[in-house]
Amino acid sequence: MSTFSGLNTAMTGLNAARVGLETTGNNIINVNTPGYTRQRAELTAVGALASTGLIASRPGLGQGVSVAGISRLADAHLEARLNATSGAVGQADTRAAALMDIEATLREPGENGLSAILGKFWNAWEGVANQPGEAAPATVLISSANDVAARLKLMHGELSDQWSAQHSALETMTAEVNSTAARVAELNASITSTIAAGGNANELLDQRGMLVTRLAELAGATSGENEGVFEVKIGNDVLVSGKTPHELTIAGGTSLETSAAGGAPTVNFDVQGGRIAGALSLLGPANDTGTGGAIAQMASSLDAVAKNLAETVNAAHQQGITGDDLPGGNFFDPTATTAAGLTVVVSSANELATRSKDGGKLDGSNALAIAQLATEKGGADDQWSTVVVSSGLAAQAEAQQSVNAALAHNAAASQQQAATGVSLDEENVALLAYQHAYQGAARVMTAVDEMLDTLINRTGIVGR
Repeated sequence: MSTFSGLNTAMTGLNAARVGLETTGNNIINVNTPGYTRQRAELTAVGALASTGLIASRPGLGQGVSVAGISRLADAHLEARLNATSGAVGQADTRAAALMDIEATLREPGENGLSAILGKFWNAWEGVANQPGEAAPATVLISSANDVAARLKLMHGELSDQWSAQHSALETMTAEVNSTAARVAELNASITSTIAAGGNANELLDQRGMLVTRLAELAGATSGENEGVFEVKIGNDVLVSGKTPHELTIAGGTSLETSAAGGAPTVNFDVQGGRIAGALSLLGPANDTGTGGAIAQMASSLDAVAKNLAETVNAAHQQGITGDDLPGGNFFDPTATTAAGLTVVVSSANELATRSKDGGKLDGSNALAIAQLATEKGGADDQWSTVVVSSGLAAQAEAQQSVNAALAHNAAASQQQAATGVSLDEENVALLAYQHAYQGAARVMTAVDEMLDTLINRTGIVGR
């Protein structure tokens, strides 16, 4: 081994320390960069040269240190957990906010709630029963009935607005998923070409990781390698495969689908997580089991209350006799018994069937019987009370679910940040270590230089 090889060994130390210093400095500078993953210079010892000839029996020394690469200290397990909790918290937040909006639409309890307005309606029937045939109490009754119809119509309209708002949000989120998926595909291509050329793709991997996390929050997406190809999936369906993204569209207002180029069959995506899953669960149609879309289910409940009210009041009203000595007719329009269409058809005191068939002019027993419908088991009030309680319990449960999901997400984010984020204390220690390593390598080079100076310039001059 030549004495001059000591200079090369020292040079490798200088280079390794310099790369370590630069890597540590890059970490420190990016301490507040969103999505940045801590990096580290990977150092390996350079082996000894093969010995031949006269020096073959001498022990060989290493040739210094080399930089094997700049590793990205990511943790796939923690990233997967973070993405899973991102999808859960996105779905829970969306549903919790929507159910709170639905509950706010009911305005219960309060003077503007349907319960209070129905109470005034039934009280108005008692007023008519006390003064049958009088215009004033009849006017109050008809006005109260119109207030009930107006309140039901207003709530139904607000639910329709909420449905439209959720659908608009779904369209926006779907467009963002498409643009994000396209960007992930572009990054896949850039990462592949950079690594193939021997470059460092750590920053590109960070960017892709942030985009995948966003896709997880939006649609519960997962990612991984499949035979060397990076894929992003929603459920079991592939959203991005390598350089190829798929574009999602909204089908029928309440589901997502995509079709590949070239006339490939349509694929319906089973979205089970993220904000999109929350929106889809809100936008679904109502069903008889009460497990349909929350907004449509509430609208269906309003229709059921309106129908119950119209049918029970009409049936009771038809049992009496009006001030014109005619059999009582319908109080509400029987052809429009939805929340949006409930209509009062009685317009004057003479049309109210306040007395029973056997009663006299001053008999108000039938009106009193209608007023007693307020306490009837299974009546409109009882049904509405059930709707309000169910809505409140659902909103409370979803709010708690949102809190639980947020706690799990925060824990996952903290663990992921602790493992892959930049610690200034740790980087400062590394900075000092590389600084001393650089100074040590420089000192070795200085010592070798002095040795060579003695050998070259001073050997053979003794005694002159």
